[in-house]
Amino acid sequence: MAAPAAARALRAVPRVFPRPEAARLLHTSPACLKTRAARVRVGKGDKPVSYEKAHPPHYIAHRKGWLSLHTGNLAGEAGAAERAVEDAFLRRFLRGTFPGLLADEAVMKRRANLLVICVVLGRALPPAKLYFLVGYTETLLSHFYKCPVRLEVQTVPAKVVYKYL
Repeated sequence: MAAPAAARALRAVPRVFPRPEAARLLHTSPACLKTRAARVRVGKGDKPVSYEKAHPPHYIAHRKGWLSLHTGNLAGEAGAAERAVEDAFLRRFLRGTFPGLLADEAVMKRRANLLVICVVLGRALPPAKLYFLVGYTETLLSHFYKCPVRLEVQTVPAKVVYKYL
């Protein structure tokens, strides 16, 4: 007996079909306003952090500088996307050429036709091997990019620690 009563109740409910011109703009999920990109999470104070990683990205040009210096972002200049791809390739190339030796992020500077790469390396290799790798890198990248590439290297005894988080 309950089944026919329920069927009659469902028939009595008017059916509402959404109209195509009526848009539903109700969002039920809460807004997540946290920005977590490129931040080092604070731990127990045992995580060594360099100066670049200690400051969040919104401090670029206030407390820390740009890691890629070029004129591609000026008004009317083309090629900003190509510079970003080149920088990503160069960073991966340096990480592969000097495995485990990079003490900090590399800084790329483009001056006219010259590409200057500033790198801080650890002193884990003998000087002869380091000089060979620097010459190898400059020669290979000069042939890749068809412009002069200069590598400015500074060596440190260990990775530079700015503070512990």
